[in-house]
Amino acid sequence: QVQLVESGGGLVQPGGSLRLSCATSASTFNLYFVAWYRQPPGEQRELVASIRYRGNTYIAEPVKGRFTISRDNNTNTVYLQMNRLKSEDTAVYYCNADLRTADGEISYDNWGQGTQVTVAS
Repeated sequence: QVQLVESGGGLVQPGGSLRLSCATSASTFNLYFVAWYRQPPGEQRELVASIRYRGNTYIAEPVKGRFTISRDNNTNTVYLQMNRLKSEDTAVYYCNADLRTADGEISYDNWGQGTQVTVAS
């Protein structure tokens, strides 16, 4: 069973930084397209950033210049570096991925359980 596990969330003051990680279970052979989404309290989930296998990235306008997405294909881990955090960045952050399992199957639209990021003084 494929598992995506986010980590790195927490409470940070405005202007601070956090780095989120999205790791996969041993049943994953390759991560392909990976995206970070977030869901602020009482709002809909929104796309924050994405990265393709070869490194092409997309950063949503509200976080452009502050967030970067990167990946380590050797460890099947994707990172979201968040700098100059603002209160409006407060949300649950989710990892979403298309991947190939160790059995060779392609699995689309896999979600992690989310990690809470709270930006407050």
